[in-house]
Amino acid sequence: MAPGNRRLLAFAALVLALAGCSSFRKEDPPLEPNVMPANYRQNLLTFLQQQLTDPVGVREAFVSEPRLQPIGTESRYVACLRYNSKDGFGQYVGVKEYAAIYFNGSLTQYVPATPELCGRAAYVPFPELERLKRLGS
Repeated sequence: MAPGNRRLLAFAALVLALAGCSSFRKEDPPLEPNVMPANYRQNLLTFLQQQLTDPVGVREAFVSEPRLQPIGTESRYVACLRYNSKDGFGQYVGVKEYAAIYFNGSLTQYVPATPELCGRAAYVPFPELERLKRLGS
């Protein structure tokens, strides 16, 4: 057998062996996109502590419980937030509204709220956000 044919035969055997091994591998089950977020309030606090320019002195803080609602052609859990925080100069910027969008129970998007996302949100006070401290404080 010619050396070129031996290499081709060895390569073909390797490909077949690898293909056979992959058939025994279990595939991960698909993710469930709409899992109710657990501990969403604490997760939002952790996220906002890193996101806000100055997490100290947040006031007028409100949050809604996550609820399943349409986003584009899909449905996702969305929690709405409303609060007044400081800018980088220590000045309050006014009340802002945001939507926290979840996939598989995890916060994946934090976007300015729209009337479609948060227009019907049932806000409740979020005093934990008003007590937020700087990291390391």
